[in-house]
Amino acid sequence: MADASEEIQEILSRDAELLKNTVREAGALALSLFRTELRNWTKGASSPVSEADIAVNDLLEARLRAATPDYGWLSEESADDLDRLDRQLTWIVDPIDGTRGYLAGREDWCVSVALVEDTAPVLAAVFVPVAGEFFFAMRGQGATRNGVRIFATPGTKLDFSRVAGPKPLVERLKTGSGEIALHPRIGSLALRLCRVAQGQVDAAFAGGNSRDWDLAAAHLIVQEANGTMSALSGEGIVYNRREVTHGMLVAAGRDRHASIVSHFRRSSPA
Repeated sequence: MADASEEIQEILSRDAELLKNTVREAGALALSLFRTELRNWTKGASSPVSEADIAVNDLLEARLRAATPDYGWLSEESADDLDRLDRQLTWIVDPIDGTRGYLAGREDWCVSVALVEDTAPVLAAVFVPVAGEFFFAMRGQGATRNGVRIFATPGTKLDFSRVAGPKPLVERLKTGSGEIALHPRIGSLALRLCRVAQGQVDAAFAGGNSRDWDLAAAHLIVQEANGTMSALSGEGIVYNRREVTHGMLVAAGRDRHASIVSHFRRSSPA
């Protein structure tokens, strides 16, 4: 009889194909609506949402929940069902991460979906339809971009032109005077983090108020690419809790991440 770890691995292998196929289909739908006339509105204080977000969310929910009815569900565009807190496995979904850029006709948006076991992601897919980039990771199996293994850059050196994120936050890493030139802005947080995983940028930061759906998939992809992602204090990130909002975060290759966290710990008030 298979033990619990073998059983979960069988489940992940099955769900990996489901996830890949569904996210590709969702990305194709989002791309078909891109740069068309879309009804859009603002939710909360300033978060844009469009009929494309809703259509992609509906597709993802229909496909994933029909195939895995016992799993929990947490999506940016669905009412929060706290039944997810009692589920061992939960889908965490951002139908279009980077909606503001999507509506502006920019290309830095993606579809981001993770499967979380208890509080940690175990499967992840981030699809960038305009560029045809498909990032994927399974716990313990490495991370890929379009089927090719990817790795975060090694070392501890900080070249600010290869660092992405809010400038006021990144400037806290400066050791001298003068202006710093950051990597060009990447509107989608999930994509920004995936750029760390593939080695295109050396480190990426998130300001406060990111949510589970912004982070969970990219977190696993960074982790499986020999990177680390955490709060600035080094504290780990947990998912599928009642509260899904997170504070300021950093992702980088393991050594660079450790160096950055050490800097913030030294510079923070006691």
